[in-house]
Amino acid sequence: MTIQADFWQLVGLLGAFVASLGAIGVLLLKQIQSGLDERFTQLAGRLDGIEQVNRDETIQWQRVEREFLKFQADLPMRYVMRDDYIRGQTTIEAKLDAIAMRVENSQLRAAYKPGGGS
Repeated sequence: MTIQADFWQLVGLLGAFVASLGAIGVLLLKQIQSGLDERFTQLAGRLDGIEQVNRDETIQWQRVEREFLKFQADLPMRYVMRDDYIRGQTTIEAKLDAIAMRVENSQLRAAYKPGGGS
């Protein structure tokens, strides 16, 4: 069995083969492109989410910063230094000691008075 083909028939077959390879290539490229488009869409969504989280975090840090600055402004009004506390406590104790001494002296005077005492 012999197969005979003319030159133009072979050129036609070769052209059809190249055209079918081209069509398959175009289909593959379209699938790759659609896959890439889908991935880029997903990445864009993720980036939008990250940007929103970043904005929220920035707002929270600004709130913390404001609260800290308020705290720093209120601190001198509310905080008593250790030295100031010791000084105030020493003054109170000195006054209490003076009162105790007067009470003790008056008790001693009352005890040594002639005719007075228990």
